[in-house]
Parts: sequence; structure tokens; C-alpha cells
Amino acid sequence: MNRTQLSAAIAERLGASKTEANRCLNAVLGVIADNLCEGDNEISIPDFGRFFIKSVPARQGVNPATGEKIQIEAHDKVVFKPSDNLYLYSRKHATE
Repeated sequence: MNRTQLSAAIAERLGASKTEANRCLNAVLGVIADNLCEGDNEISIPDFGRFFIKSVPARQGVNPATGEKIQIEAHDKVVFKPSDNLYLYSRKHATE
């Protein structure tokens, strides 16, 4: 499913226009991104999962084109850890 399909599915479930659904989707994704980048670096949604920032240490890698050893810098990445109850989420929130 891509962004357009997701927006259309939201519109159908809410009985709203695709424009309204797209605005809602943009707002939710914006809040998640803002909190991960500038907030407390974690979003937790009960029965769904949590998004958080994980620090990846520097490491040595290999350039596949040349075989040359390279140093990969330390960086942060966004991780999603699904809840053990994720399969219940769609049933629980289907009509809300």
C-alpha cells in the first residue's frame, strides 16, 4: 500500500473526502516526525507499537564496487517495534 492508497482507505473508513483524509494523514505523520526529530524521540501507541530513535555505532564496512574497506559513521535511525497485540488493533478500532 502506498500513500495514495492509504489516504483513500482512510477517506473510505471515515466517510470523508480524499482531501480531508490526506490532510489528516499529513497531520499524523507530521506529528510523529516532529516528535521523533525534536521531541522526546519516542511515540508509543497502545496495542499498535512504538516508534523510537536508535543510535547505531560506527563500524567498518566494505565498498561493494571496489572491495575497499570504509568507515561507516555513527548515526541515528528510526525503528518501529510492533506491539504483541498488533493483530487486535484493526478489530478493536474498526468502527471508531
